[in-house]
Amino acid sequence: MPWLPVAPADSIPPGDYAQIEIDGTLVAVFNVAGNFYAIDDVCTHDGGELAGGAVEGDVVICPRHGARFCLRTGAALTPPAYEPVRTYQTRVVDGIVQVLSEAD
Repeated sequence: MPWLPVAPADSIPPGDYAQIEIDGTLVAVFNVAGNFYAIDDVCTHDGGELAGGAVEGDVVICPRHGARFCLRTGAALTPPAYEPVRTYQTRVVDGIVQVLSEAD
């Protein structure tokens, strides 16, 4: 399972995100107070992107219908989403954010 480079850590400021494609799936990597969390960039309610949604603490809010997902666990926290999103391990090596290419 290879680690894939996403971006320099300092290019993803707290509250922002970057995206990477892993095996045809778009993954969003969020910076939450210096901690990086990666999830499938798709709302399980209707398939819309989560990247670009508001981030409150470790929760991203789907910009389409307001479903909330925990960035740490992928759990769906509010309707209209009921299914979790996949999460991925992250790390920073030599200043580069990396994502493990296999979901947790």
